[in-house]
Parts: sequence; structure tokens; C-alpha cells
Amino acid sequence: MARSVSTVEADESLTVAAVARRLGVAPATLRTWDRRYGIGPTNHDSGTHRRYSASDVTRLSAMVRLIVAGVTPKDAAIKALGLNLQGAQNKVEKLIQKSEDQCDLVSLLFKSTLKFDQGKIEKIIRKSISDIGVEQTWVEVISPLLVLVGDEWVRTGTGIEIEHFLSEVLRKILSENLGTISRPKNSRPVLLACVENEMHSLALLVLAAVLAEARIECIFLGARTPQSALNQVIIKSAPPAIFLWAQLSENADHKYVKSMPSIRPAPRVLLGGPGWKTSKVAASNKLVMTEGLRDAREQIIEALAV
Repeated sequence: MARSVSTVEADESLTVAAVARRLGVAPATLRTWDRRYGIGPTNHDSGTHRRYSASDVTRLSAMVRLIVAGVTPKDAAIKALGLNLQGAQNKVEKLIQKSEDQCDLVSLLFKSTLKFDQGKIEKIIRKSISDIGVEQTWVEVISPLLVLVGDEWVRTGTGIEIEHFLSEVLRKILSENLGTISRPKNSRPVLLACVENEMHSLALLVLAAVLAEARIECIFLGARTPQSALNQVIIKSAPPAIFLWAQLSENADHKYVKSMPSIRPAPRVLLGGPGWKTSKVAASNKLVMTEGLRDAREQIIEALAV
């Protein structure tokens, strides 16, 4: 457990080993966090030994406590780096309390899923969407829940019915956010589609709900969109942005992208999903590999502004 850093004087600096002892982590872990997440000594010069200031230790202490509370190291580092150190202790406590509350919420949802308690699942997720929005609900609540369900399947070798049940409940809730948008921000709708043969469309539906929340109108084609159908929609709607989802690498065929018709103005073509990561589709100014939900949303908004 991390020790209090209140005994570190403002003008005092500590070695890696000293900070590691205070926080209860290995020195190698501190070096890894510095390298991966940029959370390390703020005044470190190349070729010199790392010396951590009181502020550095405060941020690292916050990161450790957030990890203990269930936050991933990457997200914990982002939150810790974003701390305004004036009144940092209270802010850390609030972050930790929020993380613990989210862990409790995910645990409750998981138990409800195992019991096929659709009413409770819908109530919890709808409230979360109302409180923090679709995007944060997906990142902080639904994604961890899906990981737990997947882990249960791997652990027991059973549970496909649980995953199918949960997916359908989530589709129902997310579809409720796709109603008619009053005064959409875009004059031409964005096109969202899974590539041909791709059956996994839940993440695409989440993106559609996130965009609807931002008053961005979309044409949602869903799973297994044939090339001919995609091309017809492109010609008829002239979308400013096209987002193509591929969950599986065998479905991420570059021919699907190359066979799209040319239109003017040219749309920004965005690729999403782990399937594209191993494909041979080359990136260009009009072909962008997105990294996660937030990046996809930001890329689409940027395309609308062009």
C-alpha cells in the first residue's frame, strides 16, 4: 500500500529506489510508467539520474491508489497527470471514490447478467447514460462488463447464451438513442457500416448512439453490409464521412474499400475495429485508421468541419 507523501518536502527530490519504497512498487515499474505514460520526474535531464520532486510523488501516489481502486494503469496515469496539485488530496479521493463506485456498478451488472435480469440491467445502464452520456458509459461501464462476461466464458467454457442475451439488451438500449435528431449539426448524414461478412456490430451501434447524442445524423447500415448496398448509399447520400467496422481480420478486405465509388466532395474514409490492424490497407489523407471510440467521434466531427 502506498505511503503518505506528506513527508516529502517541497524542495526535496528522491531517487527511483526511494520513491519505489514509498509507493510499494518496483523501481522497474516506475521506469515503465515513465516510458509508457509519461508520468515520471518532471525535471529529468537525459544522462542524469532520475530525481522525483514532491509533486511527482504526489501524482504517482494518486496513480497507485487509482490502480488499486480498479482503474487501468493508462487511465490512472492520465487522471494523475491531469491533477491540479492544489487541493490534490481531495481530488484524488473523489477520483478513487468514483472508480470504486464504477467497479461496484459493473459488479452489480455482471451479477444481474448472470441472472438474466433484463429489467435491472436496463435501469442501471439507462441511468448511467443519463448521468454521464453514452461514450463514458461505454468506456467505464459496458466495456468492463463485456470483459467480465468474456472472462467467464473463457473460465467455464460455457455462457454463450449470456453474451447473446447481454448483447441484445445493449442493442435495445442503444437503439433508443438513435431517434430523429432535431436540428442535426450536419447537412449530409455520416455513413456507418460493418464490412461484408462482419457480423459484430455492437461497437458500431455505440458509435451511432454517441454521434446521435452530439446531434450528428447518421445512416446506420449495421452488420454484413454488401458492397453493392454500401456503394448505392454512398452515391445517393454523398456522406461527408464513411466509417467501416471490421472486428475480425479475415473480414478486413482492402478490396472493400477500393471498390467504393468516387464522389465529390470526397468523403473522409475511417476504419475502425481490431480487424483492420493486421490488414494491408494503406492510410492516406482520406483513409484514416481510428483508435477507439473517442478518436472515431473526433475524426468524424473534424470531417464535418472541413
